[in-house]
Amino acid sequence: MLFILFHIIALTLYTLLSVYFIKKLIKQQVWHTSYLITFTTIAVLSQGIGLYTGMVTQNGIDLSIHKILSLVVFSVNSLVLMSSLRKPLHSLLILLLPISIIALTLSILFDVDNSIIDTSYANYSHLPTGIGLHILLSLVAYSLLLAAVLQALLVSWQNDRLKSKQISGLVRHLPPLQTMEKLLFEFVWVGVALLTAGLIVGAFYIDNMFAQHLIHKTVLSAIAWLIFVILLWGRVLRGWRGAYAIRWILGGFSVLMLAYFGSKLVLEVILV
Repeated sequence: MLFILFHIIALTLYTLLSVYFIKKLIKQQVWHTSYLITFTTIAVLSQGIGLYTGMVTQNGIDLSIHKILSLVVFSVNSLVLMSSLRKPLHSLLILLLPISIIALTLSILFDVDNSIIDTSYANYSHLPTGIGLHILLSLVAYSLLLAAVLQALLVSWQNDRLKSKQISGLVRHLPPLQTMEKLLFEFVWVGVALLTAGLIVGAFYIDNMFAQHLIHKTVLSAIAWLIFVILLWGRVLRGWRGAYAIRWILGGFSVLMLAYFGSKLVLEVILV
């Protein structure tokens, strides 16, 4: 019940903010950054409280799909919000509002009526705390690294538009390119930190990470982790940026995606 209540509070705030900015945009009026930061902070905190009350149970961690959806949005919004306190990222927060509204609406609907979604996974939604924590950390890491990929594509597009001097539409409202790139690497740093924690927790709580049904997931996750670590090393010591860094991000995420979703493909197709 608390999950729904706090998500309704967050959804209401996100919706009110969207209406406010749509009105300002239509009337071409100046909007107040303080409104955005204040109400987004309250919304994110409400969503976080709702997630805690809904996911942490006596039986372990509840990893129902609608709660994972909310968790992904919460993770991205939290990082962008914290970054916006130091950098001019307010336009990105505004772009995240419709995504947040859709995700929270679906989460609330799914929680109110479980018949909306397939509940065949229900027996696996509550897991022992250690394994649940491993999966939780991995999911948040994956969502932040996915956000890094999307941010990388946006940075690449913004850079191309600026080079061709086509500064109009969305480009005009985006933060400076250097700021966008800093946010990109913040996504990577936090994502890699959580991925590292997830792998360490998994090593402690999963009986045999190199069992036949897990070895491909383990090895590919480790390779993806290594790619991202090399990228961060290159960023710090060599100043890697731009298209070169973006290629590393896309490569690392591709391997990570294969680790999460491609184990069956490896077993049944590649190794046949």
